[in-house]
Amino acid sequence: MSRIRHIRGSSPAAVGAAVITATLLAAALAPGAHADSRPNRASAIASAASALVAQATNLGLTSAQNTSVRDVVVDKDGTQHVRYDRTYRELPVLGGDFVVHLAPDGAYRSANRATRKAISLSSVTPRLSAPEAAGLAVSALRAANPGEPLKKVTAKPRLVVDALHGTPRLAWRTDAVAQDSLGNPVARTILTDARTGARIDAWDSIETATGDGNSLYSGTVPLETTLSGSTYQLKDPTRGNTYTGDAANKTDLCIFGICISRAPATLFTDADNHWGTGATADRSSAAVDAQYGTNETWDYYKNVHGRNGIAGDGKGSYNRVHYGSNYNNAFWDDSCFCMTYGDGDGSTFGPLVALDVAGHEMSHGVTSKTAALTYSGESGGLNEATSDIFGTMVEWYAGNASDAGDYLIGEKIVRSGFGKPALRFMDKPSRDGNSADCWSSSVGNLDVHYSSGVANHFAYLLSEGSGAKTVNGVSYDSPTCNGSTVSGIGHDKVGKIWYRALTVYMTSSTKYAGARTATLNAAKDLYGAGSTEYNAVAAAWSAVSVA
Repeated sequence: MSRIRHIRGSSPAAVGAAVITATLLAAALAPGAHADSRPNRASAIASAASALVAQATNLGLTSAQNTSVRDVVVDKDGTQHVRYDRTYRELPVLGGDFVVHLAPDGAYRSANRATRKAISLSSVTPRLSAPEAAGLAVSALRAANPGEPLKKVTAKPRLVVDALHGTPRLAWRTDAVAQDSLGNPVARTILTDARTGARIDAWDSIETATGDGNSLYSGTVPLETTLSGSTYQLKDPTRGNTYTGDAANKTDLCIFGICISRAPATLFTDADNHWGTGATADRSSAAVDAQYGTNETWDYYKNVHGRNGIAGDGKGSYNRVHYGSNYNNAFWDDSCFCMTYGDGDGSTFGPLVALDVAGHEMSHGVTSKTAALTYSGESGGLNEATSDIFGTMVEWYAGNASDAGDYLIGEKIVRSGFGKPALRFMDKPSRDGNSADCWSSSVGNLDVHYSSGVANHFAYLLSEGSGAKTVNGVSYDSPTCNGSTVSGIGHDKVGKIWYRALTVYMTSSTKYAGARTATLNAAKDLYGAGSTEYNAVAAAWSAVSVA
């Protein structure tokens, strides 16, 4: 996934007079508006703006910094949580994000900060030039794809302040992109010290999950469509006009983060409103699964968590199917706010339009609009696990007999050439041969798809408990890392706890220890301190060695 961050909410507000003016203006425009109802987004932002002034020192805010609202959550009881990004001398601060928590009356309660390091630099003039940073990034991209003749290679450096990796420092964040020999996209983000040229971090910038395939897996499903003249369009007016189009086996061409051309998304149409044949030979069959996956993911977030659309703004996204040539991947891309599915190579994977794939990839979009967990190290593992967890929750929510809920990831798409019955296994992640069952100090060094195993294991234990059992016709045998016996609380509660932790307490730098704290806070909010659920969260984290 192209991780281009979009600032949402109000325009950047400097700590000081501008914030106070905005607060007074909001009050003047809506006097007494909240006397008889819980706060709305605008009033929460206004109250938080006042809190920024009063708590500037505690939040590490100075006159050199600006803030902008990324997301707002208002609880049923009126408690408010306003999430901010920050800049330093007009440069984005990686790890500068924080969440302000307010009482129902708007009074400040507390805050969660991605970093508590003081952000102060002697200079924002780099010694390493932008072309030099670009060259280092291109070399890193080629090194990450050994033996692959990359073409159309580009790199776009941006100056940032890195507060994620120790003492804040000036850095180049460079997005390097290219196409492989089949024309499919590869991308990597490289973080480089702008004074010394040393690499700070690097991560894949296409967030991926391979999943299952076509309408044979979802059976006959209901679809909301749009009638235009005498032709039906695969566009859902009840879910923000989400639609599905044909990419015609083409790919995107993007340079310096700007897409010169994109694979098309030619809207699927039909004469009788009966779509697909259940066979891959009919190109609209894959479109049925993509649209259905989008629908179920939308409904899950709205009906379970009260989130109206991926960005929480009621706007739909769109799907592209038949992307690239034998493309063994699917990805969510913030820059187009769209889901893209390859057809697979037929021997390792089939078409990647499965229900849990849709839930997984679209949940990357939710993460990018909320905690924005950095896609490397332990934070990256939590990012991937978040998508695995919610992809699983969408599958359970849908209740589709043709693709029943389970704790396997990508079980539908794998073909004989893959050699395993699923991509990942939440009950015992190490069954895939690479993922971690238990936390250790080296977990952050793993690929994010494997370090995610710790959180996936936690989620399974919290849902179903430890030991051997059969759930929905699938056999599981989940061990614990400390020899304990864990009792589950059910997947519905796990989804609610993880969603609240993600949207209210986690930040871009959250690691496993922070995830434990975030989910305990979420369980306390939802079920009470000392509740069965709260104690189960603590026990499940201990069972995967996160203390």
